[in-house]
Amino acid sequence: MVFVAVGLFLVGTAIIFALPRAQEEVIANGEASSIPVAVNFPAPELTLTDLGGNTRSLADHLGQIVLVNNWATWCPPCKAEMPALQAYYQAHAAEGFVIIGIEAGEAADEVTAFVKQYGLTFPIWLDPFGMAIEAFKNNNLPSSYVIDRSGTLRLAWAGAISREMLEKYVTPLLENR
Repeated sequence: MVFVAVGLFLVGTAIIFALPRAQEEVIANGEASSIPVAVNFPAPELTLTDLGGNTRSLADHLGQIVLVNNWATWCPPCKAEMPALQAYYQAHAAEGFVIIGIEAGEAADEVTAFVKQYGLTFPIWLDPFGMAIEAFKNNNLPSSYVIDRSGTLRLAWAGAISREMLEKYVTPLLENR
């Protein structure tokens, strides 16, 4: 009986560690993704600190297409979408596109380790007091918002995003100059 219990425990543990990786692969391949809601209202005023300790504001990015991504280091769907976000950012940064990843509450050293592990090159802001969640009035993680070049919120996502959905919904905004 002990051998059966130990065996079930080991199988369960293996499944738990395999699920986040499997979820990353599903989202990266576009097989599962949130679909955005079209919105049309001014982006909130939001000022936070980046990983370098510098004060940053959404208003600093007028003239660009901005994807704000609220996430956390401990959140499995957040981890799953990071490769897709990074790939899309690399492909479109030269077109006036930026992702601002806003981490919801972890210490800077934990966030820095996560950023290095995932190879993220887009700006990361720290949000120890939940100001971004409050500003966008959505406490789901991950949640993402696309702001157009004039500062108007155009798309809102709740849940992980695939590269396919980014290409389908964000790329047309990049093409409208």
